[in-house]
Amino acid sequence: MNRVCIFLIYASLSFGQDPRIAVPPKFEVATIKPSPPNQTACGMNPAPGGERYVAACLPLRMVIWVAHWVKPTQVIGGPAWLDTDAYDIVGLASRPSNIDELHLMMQSLLTDRFGLRFHHETKEMPVYVLTLDRNGPKNLKQQEPANGSDLKIDYERDGLRRKWNAKFAPIAFFAWRLSQFMDRPIIDQTGLKGNYTFDLAFSDEPPLRALGNTDAPPSVEATGATIFEALRDQLGLKLERRTGPVDVIVIDQAQRPTEN
Repeated sequence: MNRVCIFLIYASLSFGQDPRIAVPPKFEVATIKPSPPNQTACGMNPAPGGERYVAACLPLRMVIWVAHWVKPTQVIGGPAWLDTDAYDIVGLASRPSNIDELHLMMQSLLTDRFGLRFHHETKEMPVYVLTLDRNGPKNLKQQEPANGSDLKIDYERDGLRRKWNAKFAPIAFFAWRLSQFMDRPIIDQTGLKGNYTFDLAFSDEPPLRALGNTDAPPSVEATGATIFEALRDQLGLKLERRTGPVDVIVIDQAQRPTEN
């Protein structure tokens, strides 16, 4: 599917159709339509005001991994159309809702309209573990969002240089968003609760060096801090390579959506 996906993704710590959630909330009204074949602006985000959750031109598997805060490789199984059929999904809540409520409503919609059923498995695999540096966190301003659409992370990129501006973001959410740009899942073990606003600037590793070629010369562009150095120096966080347990979502059943 040749689409350029521009992600404005927001999520919560909730895990949707977890069997421990007795009666998950639901949207009052929801529409699901196949995306037009020429649609290019794709993403998933709550609309301002906290009354709508919108996914645009996304295949179901992508909606699942976004909703569950995992990397794409952590959602396995299911029919082939999960990767090829793109949908526009709009859920309307009966009242302004916070991000946790909207997130659970989207999970309910996937269960009800796509007949989604899955189970969790745990596998040992390479991970990054995010912890506090020995001197503790810094430059993290704790702020609570007014509604679901306040939580966001904006990005700027200039060559290999990146600048991130997080607003009202839980550290676990930030760790998940960062993992989408890295080669393995990130497990948050900072113990930091609440929502934070902060800035982070770093440089990507040049491609040859990132692939393990230590003899490759550093890029002129990559003169800034690496992500490991930036987390330590700017936020007081430490990112380490380890092997650890990773949650994997195994799709047991999915059906093309019912009519609106």
